[in-house]
Amino acid sequence: MGDGFPFLDIIFFAMVAAFLILRLRSVLGRRTGNERERPDQFQPRPTQDGDSENVVKLPRRDGLPEQEPAPPGSLAAALTQVKIADPSFDEKYFASGARAAFEMIVDAFARGDKDALRPLLADEVYDRFAAAIEQRAQRGETLQTTLVSMKAADITEAAMRGSEAQITVEFVSEQINVTQDAEGRLVDGTPDEIETIVDIWTFARDTRSDDPNWLLVATRTPN
Repeated sequence: MGDGFPFLDIIFFAMVAAFLILRLRSVLGRRTGNERERPDQFQPRPTQDGDSENVVKLPRRDGLPEQEPAPPGSLAAALTQVKIADPSFDEKYFASGARAAFEMIVDAFARGDKDALRPLLADEVYDRFAAAIEQRAQRGETLQTTLVSMKAADITEAAMRGSEAQITVEFVSEQINVTQDAEGRLVDGTPDEIETIVDIWTFARDTRSDDPNWLLVATRTPN
């Protein structure tokens, strides 16, 4: 009979191990059903199915201490308010998306493609762009725009207007813009002249809406 005690010990420890494994699976395998982030045109953040809700905040890779809270009224504080309203917002991905939108809008405007502009612009801005395109066509003129390079696309302002997030980006680009009449005569611009152009555009999105798209709601140039 004495030889049976080690065998009973083995059975006991096996039961304990099985119990612990079941407990770990019940905790680490838990899901909320909301793991997927909805796509955002200006935030191309790749996601993977089945992300766990158990997210651990990692220390900064550079070893520096966490930054102090941004002072009220600063751009950082304003961006924080946007992130509170829309936790998926990330300024890095937004700036990248805004740059892509800028290039598409500039190209579509030069080609007179109002259909391409429609989903990117708020109504008031679209009306202005469409009117300029129609006036150009009535004069028999064509615009050729070559975006040589994008030197900067920096977020300069941010604000929450109720549930609407507004982000302003300053674009600094090098362009060649040439306008010709119906006979191909030069009306404006120089084909071999590169201009440095600064555009200040404001994009907006209702953070309570299921529509992830940001629209261009205002354009201006530096004072």
